[in-house]
Amino acid sequence: MTSRNWVKLFISTLLVGGLTTGVVGFIVRWDEFAPIFTDFDFLEILSVLFWLIGVGLIFSIISQMGFFAYLTVHRFGLGIFKGLWNPIQIVLIVFALFDLIYFRYKVFAGEGDSMLPYIGVAAFLLIAALVVAAIKAKQTNQHAFIPAVFFMVVVTAIEWVPVLRVNEESWLYLMLFPLLVCNTYQLLILHKLNEDSQKQRSKIAKKPSK
Repeated sequence: MTSRNWVKLFISTLLVGGLTTGVVGFIVRWDEFAPIFTDFDFLEILSVLFWLIGVGLIFSIISQMGFFAYLTVHRFGLGIFKGLWNPIQIVLIVFALFDLIYFRYKVFAGEGDSMLPYIGVAAFLLIAALVVAAIKAKQTNQHAFIPAVFFMVVVTAIEWVPVLRVNEESWLYLMLFPLLVCNTYQLLILHKLNEDSQKQRSKIAKKPSK
C-alpha cells in the first residue's frame, strides 16, 4: 500500500471512530445525557459531543493498532504454520468466546446471576464477525472468511480489554460498537486500497524516465 493510501486509511478511520462514538454515546448513555436535551442546553450538548468524538478518536487509534498488529501476525502465521494457520485461528476464536463468557462470569457475576447476558455479548460479537466475514469473502475470496472472523472476534476482544476489566455496562457498549465499526471499515476497505495502490504504482512505472 502506498503512503498516500495509508494516510487516507488512518484519517478516514479516525473520522469513522469519532462519528460512531458521538452517535452511540448519546444512545447508550441516554439516561445520563437526557436532561441536557430536555433543557435545550446547546452548549452542553456540543461539549458532550466533542468529548464523545475525542473518546472515539482514541478508540479508533486502538482499532488501527490492532488491525496493523493483526496484519503482521497473520503474515507470520501463514509463514510459520502454513496450512495449520486456519485451524489455529478457529481454536483461538473459540477460546476468545469462551473467555468472554466463562471468565467474565466468574469474575463479575454475583451469586445467583444468570450467565445469559455474558453469552449474549459473545453471541452478538460472533454474529457480527460472521456477517462481516461473509461480506469480506464475497468481495475477495473464500480464503478470507476465517481470518476475517478471527480479526473481528479475537482482535476486537483484545482491543476491548480496557473496559472489560472495569465491566461498566455503558462503557462496554460505548467502546464495543466503535471498535466493531472501525474494524469492519478497515477490513472491508483494505483490498480496495491495495488495488488502488497497485494501479498508482503501475502508472508510475509506465511513465517514461527523463
